[in-house]
Amino acid sequence: MMPRLNLLATLAGLIVTTSGAIAAPGLDWPQWRGPDRTDVSKETGLLKSWPAEGPKRLWLFENAGHGYSGAAIAGGKYFTVGTRDGAEILLVLDAATGKELSTAKLGAVLDNDWGDGPRGTPAIDGDRAYAMTGIGELVCVNVADSKVRWKASMTELGGKRPNWGYTESPLVDGNKVLCTPGGAKGTMVALDKLTGKVIWQSKGLTEFAHYSSIVPATLNGQAQYVQRNEKSVFGISPADGALLWRADFNGRTAVIPTPIVRGNEIYVTAGYGAGCLMVRVEPGNKVTTVYENKVIKNHHGGVVLIGDHVYGHADPGWVCQDWKTGESVWNDKKLGKGAVSAADGMLYCLDERSGAVVLVEATPKGWTEKGRFTLSPQTKIRSARGAIWTHPVISHGRLYLRDQDLIYCYDVKAP
Repeated sequence: MMPRLNLLATLAGLIVTTSGAIAAPGLDWPQWRGPDRTDVSKETGLLKSWPAEGPKRLWLFENAGHGYSGAAIAGGKYFTVGTRDGAEILLVLDAATGKELSTAKLGAVLDNDWGDGPRGTPAIDGDRAYAMTGIGELVCVNVADSKVRWKASMTELGGKRPNWGYTESPLVDGNKVLCTPGGAKGTMVALDKLTGKVIWQSKGLTEFAHYSSIVPATLNGQAQYVQRNEKSVFGISPADGALLWRADFNGRTAVIPTPIVRGNEIYVTAGYGAGCLMVRVEPGNKVTTVYENKVIKNHHGGVVLIGDHVYGHADPGWVCQDWKTGESVWNDKKLGKGAVSAADGMLYCLDERSGAVVLVEATPKGWTEKGRFTLSPQTKIRSARGAIWTHPVISHGRLYLRDQDLIYCYDVKAP
């Protein structure tokens, strides 16, 4: 089971954008980590190397406000969550030109020492956008008129705000929108995407939320939602919220990276020395551990699976790990800690402190760099304790990056 954009989204993707290009819906990036939540784009025909100065910048937007929210690209539009006039807002730009199209007020701004404002990436479903605010309100906005259709409070659903705010990116699947309030009423909740009414709240699991996002999956022919919290990774039934299986994983202080699912295998990692874990879910929901080690200890930049190898930052250094065995293939420290996305056989790596952006071949042969540049200008409003934590997004031949109020768009399409 995968998130499904409805017919309106598909039709919207066929509209000619202001740049004159056709926006193919298959290249859209309508939610956190892309259409299938892997952070691996299916685009081809992208640059395999960059000039010394980096790829051409197409536009720079300078009024996104505070926050670490990522980009969702759908129907020729760029969506993110920022702040303006004392509120968190849904911000909509023309994805090709950076022109502001609309905003919608979502609610109060999260106040946090590590940086104020939103953390999660909106999910786009047709003409509706779903966004989680930093304080924990899931908001549905009608994009055409910027009106808020409904809100759901994580607190009212039994949740307790995590130390660094709610960072989850909501998932839209069929008639449901899903998120993880945590708490005694049920860790995960499914709401009617049109009304916001509760369809179910997970049974048999009441642990509090951490910072990861849900992945839809089919394991042994059984549809489910895979999620994690500080102490475990688990599968939830889409039909009624029943707990299907659970595996222990001591994530410690903050569990952030989204799980990776392939076949009936689930991979999770976390920082603060936690390491990584792969489990296999057999028929009958029997869980076995494939491996657990410290090869990758990923804090919050995420990891990607390409072929039979996992790539990402491992505290310290960038690592290539064998998916099947968990063994380290290579480790390199030519770039500082940060986030990664992938497309067309290449890794797009971002150094969270310096703002360096590096193009690297996704190969088990070693760190093979094909270009780098440093984001410029950089924000002047970022918290002293914060960094450039928004993940890179590749969509329609463009690379999108964000540093608080600044949103950058680069041309990475091969000529």
